[in-house]
Amino acid sequence: MKVFVTGAAGFIGSNLVDRLLAAGHEVVGYDNLITGQERFLAPAGASGAFRFVEGDVLDQPRLAASMAGCDLVVHLAANADLRFGLEHPHRDVEQNAIGTFKTLEAMRIAGIRRIAFSSTGSIYGEPELFPTPENVAFPIQTSLYGASKLAGEGLIQAYCEGFGFQGFIFRFVSILGERYSHGHVFDFCKSLLRDPDDLFILGNGLQRKSYLHVQDCIDAILLAVENVDAKVSIFNLGTDEFCTVNDSVGWITTELGFSPKLNYAGGERGWVGDSPLIYLDCTRIRSLGWKPKLSIREGIIRTVRFLSENRWLFDERSQPGAETILPSRISGGAAVEARSAASGRNLKETV
Repeated sequence: MKVFVTGAAGFIGSNLVDRLLAAGHEVVGYDNLITGQERFLAPAGASGAFRFVEGDVLDQPRLAASMAGCDLVVHLAANADLRFGLEHPHRDVEQNAIGTFKTLEAMRIAGIRRIAFSSTGSIYGEPELFPTPENVAFPIQTSLYGASKLAGEGLIQAYCEGFGFQGFIFRFVSILGERYSHGHVFDFCKSLLRDPDDLFILGNGLQRKSYLHVQDCIDAILLAVENVDAKVSIFNLGTDEFCTVNDSVGWITTELGFSPKLNYAGGERGWVGDSPLIYLDCTRIRSLGWKPKLSIREGIIRTVRFLSENRWLFDERSQPGAETILPSRISGGAAVEARSAASGRNLKETV
C-alpha cells in the first residue's frame, strides 16, 4: 500500500510514518514544516520507501500532484491550538475546515478514494453522557477547534456519499508520547525544567482528562483501516479511564524529582472550551480487538522521560509562535529540498 500522510513531520504524523515503513508500506510525507520538525523524519529519511514533499494543505494543486498514485490519505495536518482559538479564529477555519476541503478535492483530482482523518473528542463539547459514545445526541460546540474538526467530518461524509470515498474518522482524546511537542504535559515540563520551585496551573486542577499514548493511537488507526469496509466509520480513541490535572502534575513532578509550589488560576475551566470532563466510550474500536497497552500514568511518564531527554523541543525556535502558526506558507511548484538532520540525506521532490 502507498500512503500519503499530511502533517508527516508532526508528533503523530512522524510516528505513523515510521510505523507504516516498518510494516512494508510506501509513504509520501507532506508538511509545511511550520510546526513539524524535520528531525522527526530523520529515521524515515533513511528509507528508500519514503518521499517527503514540503507544502501546505491549502496549496491544492501541489497537494494533488504530490499524492498522485497513493492508495490512502491519512490527513493529520491541522491547527491544534485549542486554548488560543478565540484569539485567532481564522486559523481553525483555514487549517482545519478549508484544509480538509482542499485535501478532499486534491484526492478527487488524483483519483484517491480512501481517507483517514484525525478528528477530536472536543467535538462533543460538554456532553451529559459519560463515557461518551460516537452516537451521542448532536453536541453544542464549545471551541472553534472542535467546530472546525466537526466541519471536516461533515465534508468527509459528504464526499463519501457524493464521490464514492471511504472515510475513517478518529475522535481522539489528547495524544502523548515520544515526539510530543504541545499540550499540558509539555507546558508543565517546560515550566518545571526552567523553574522547579513554582508551577502555574490554569483551572483548579480538578479537570478530568483522558490521554492515549501515540503508539496505541496508531495501533487503532491501522487496525480500522485494514479491517473495516464501511463507507464511513467513526471511532472514539481513548483509554477506559481518566485522571485529574492534579494527578498528572503529581506524576510529572515525581518523575522529574521536583516539589514545586502549585499556583492555580481560574475555576473548573482553564480557558473557554476546556471541558471539565473528557471520557470517551471506546466500545466500537474495542470490538475490533483493540485495547491500549499503556495506562494514562504510564503514557505521561514516558512522555516526561522523552521531553527530559530532548530539551531542544523547549527552544522557542522549535515551537510555533504567534507569527509562525499562521497557515499560509504555501509553496509553488518548484523543487523542494529537505535535509535529514540525522543522516544528512537529501529528500528532494519536484511536483
